[in-house]
Amino acid sequence: MAAGTNIVANIFRIPELRRRVLFTLLMILIVRVGSYIPVPGINPVALERLFTQTTSGLLGFLDLFAGGALSRFTVFALGIMPYISASIILQLLTVVIPALERLSKEGEVGRKKIQQISRFATVVIAAIQAYALTVFMKSRPEVIVNPGLGFTINAIIAITAGTLFLMWIGEQITERGIGNGISLIIFVGIVARIPVAFKQVYDQLKIGELNPIILIVSFGIFIGIIAFVILEQQGQRRIPIQHAKKVIGRKVYSAQATYLPFKINPSGVIPIIFASSLLLFPAQIAQTLGARVPALERLAVLLSPGNALYLVLYALLIIFFTYFYTQIQMNPIDIADNLKKVGGYIPGIRPGVNTSTYLQRVLNRIVLPGSIFLAIIALIPTIIQRWLGLPPAMAYLMGGTSLLIMVGVDLDTMKQIESHLLMRHYDGFMRKGGKLRGRNL
Repeated sequence: MAAGTNIVANIFRIPELRRRVLFTLLMILIVRVGSYIPVPGINPVALERLFTQTTSGLLGFLDLFAGGALSRFTVFALGIMPYISASIILQLLTVVIPALERLSKEGEVGRKKIQQISRFATVVIAAIQAYALTVFMKSRPEVIVNPGLGFTINAIIAITAGTLFLMWIGEQITERGIGNGISLIIFVGIVARIPVAFKQVYDQLKIGELNPIILIVSFGIFIGIIAFVILEQQGQRRIPIQHAKKVIGRKVYSAQATYLPFKINPSGVIPIIFASSLLLFPAQIAQTLGARVPALERLAVLLSPGNALYLVLYALLIIFFTYFYTQIQMNPIDIADNLKKVGGYIPGIRPGVNTSTYLQRVLNRIVLPGSIFLAIIALIPTIIQRWLGLPPAMAYLMGGTSLLIMVGVDLDTMKQIESHLLMRHYDGFMRKGGKLRGRNL
């Protein structure tokens, strides 16, 4: 308890870290306030009745990522998912379109241009999803007070603007706050559903619909999965690096031995977020237009979270995005070239092509089991929770997707705070050894 108090005190002793933490908390507060500002023209009683009847389907899962904003049909109803969908599409196009590939290699200038394109794509995707959501709401009786063209236009503008505002907040948190802003917004939305989940559990326990033993087993699974997620996020393969002796002026610098850390899952929670977003986008469109097109209605059912097709596609997308994002973030050719430029080499491996081939082989060996492990962790809790018959809100909260995002984002944010503390010679979260350590596997 005293150690935790000291850490908080140390955070507020460093002016820059204090400003970053307070700015992040302010942005999170704005996000939560915005999730309670409804789109004008909604009947809240009918809307609550609609989501009470459909909490276990696709709407309930979308509402989890929106932090409850969808069930209140607020300006933040779509959450940050349109921006993530735009980022996915653009990163995939970067591989196949030479002009975008050249931009990605132009450093900071190219990154800003690609980011600008992502913003424009976000506007288009958010407008399409806002229209689909508005049409869905208008198809439900009594939810909209005056379901005319004026309401449709106002709703699309309000929800699209809300998504763009969330995108801006996420970028500001990343730049001026602590942690990855987009991931933190999703994290906060999931955490905000915890009280709702516990209330559903309490109500079912009270009326005898939920067995207390099942609840205890579920929390045991919950804790076990958290432990496995931490192990997977912290595990790494350390590749030894030797630096040759250098002579600079009159000084001779002796050879140094360091290591290159390759994490089991270098991409963190990005594959989970990308896979969820990519599946939710067509599922939402299919459900919205399903009343008019029977084939789309069947597709919406198949792509609902928990169904067999959804789970299979979800696992495959996680594995794909783990490989895809790892290759973008950790290109073996670039790493080998950088090592060669600074006079570093891997003992027993020739610099250049041989080094890049060796690094690619190591990456393949650790990323394949890492991605499969990530997919298993994402699926098993969801399957078990549905088998145990937990309330929908608790099942989504304790599902693999939510757990991986919450634990992954929490670890990444802690590491950023840790680095700020250690740079100024303060104790971090793990006093013994002074830092959060990876497991060398």
